[in-house]
Amino acid sequence: MEYRDRLTVVQAYRFASDPTPGQVRALLRHAGAARLAYNTGLDQLARALKNWSDFRKGERKGRRMGFPRFKSRRRYAPSVRFTTGTIRLEDDRRYVRLPRLGRLKTHESTRKLQRRIAEGRARILSATVRSEAGRWFVSFTVEVQRSIRAPARPDAVVGVDLGIRTLAVFSDDRPTATNPKHYDAARRKLTRSSRAASRKRGPDRRTGQQPSNRWKSANAARNRVHHRVTARRRDAIHKLTTALAREYGSIVVEDLHVAGMVKNRRLARVISDAGFGEIRRQLAYQTVWNGGTLIVADRWYPSSKRCSGCGVVKAKLRLSERVFTCGECGLSLDRDANAASNLASLVEHVVVAGSGPETQNGRGADHKTRPGRAGGCETSTPHRAAPAQVGRGPSPSDERITEIMRSR
Repeated sequence: MEYRDRLTVVQAYRFASDPTPGQVRALLRHAGAARLAYNTGLDQLARALKNWSDFRKGERKGRRMGFPRFKSRRRYAPSVRFTTGTIRLEDDRRYVRLPRLGRLKTHESTRKLQRRIAEGRARILSATVRSEAGRWFVSFTVEVQRSIRAPARPDAVVGVDLGIRTLAVFSDDRPTATNPKHYDAARRKLTRSSRAASRKRGPDRRTGQQPSNRWKSANAARNRVHHRVTARRRDAIHKLTTALAREYGSIVVEDLHVAGMVKNRRLARVISDAGFGEIRRQLAYQTVWNGGTLIVADRWYPSSKRCSGCGVVKAKLRLSERVFTCGECGLSLDRDANAASNLASLVEHVVVAGSGPETQNGRGADHKTRPGRAGGCETSTPHRAAPAQVGRGPSPSDERITEIMRSR
């Protein structure tokens, strides 16, 4: 892998911790104090209000952000964030030091972060300790100077078509990525754990009933199943996006309306399990870190209905038609492979080095991609980048929308 200039980003390093019983009690007290401060209008309330305001103004993309609500002890996981005081990694690489808590043991080595701090390429901004599924995790928000890599094939372009039967189909000879369906694989175990929890005496907010110890144990077992599914899905997507970003200079994906897709009650579970939004989020910052370009095709671009051979667009294409057959040129190939080829054909010329990548959008006009930088201060916070929007201009008029819908 070839390296070029450096890029300063803010990213998170997360480690599983092993606190002592006394430290667990201290963490719960700190988390309770942080929750109380939030509920009384202090702490991180300003960030929540800003997210809500930005969403109402249209300046924030993603899921709907509502007005900040009170944090209850039952619904919110214990979490506390430290921004001042002694926050550092110990020399033995197995302990971290946090304010008021002292030395906190970690399950894994912190050598990767410690090495960057020793070289002067990283600076810790804050630390967050959070409890998930019975385990405590410590996340460091770090300002890192990353070395921008050059992809193994800087001039290569790949179109990525996401789906349910196969997670991703590529426009070149790369093998398709199968959909592991982690949630479906764990449904039987989840059903048993949920049934066991339902037979115990759980909490009741209406009557003020407190949960029994057996319900707490059964509920913790159920949460561990959910946590494992999430971890396995995140790991598989990380491996997929990292491999793509390190090999190709330009990656073309669709602008999928995932929030609208999950409204279909028959497909909501499998779409959520596939993680379409997470794939695009990771590709957005992975391409920036590896010196590539992420190009997002317009949501109205008929990638599935267009023939990749002659360019003719079908009027209708049912979801059950898995093989695309062109009535003009006679081309017959897999539906997803045809869509991936159409996505890759949006880019006719890519320049990775120099003044920046240049592409041509779906309407034939030149479109210059503006590189973005990764962002986010938590592991689960989306890293914001500025992917190119191919084929997207100003908001179309009603006549233009009608014309596009007819072409699909």
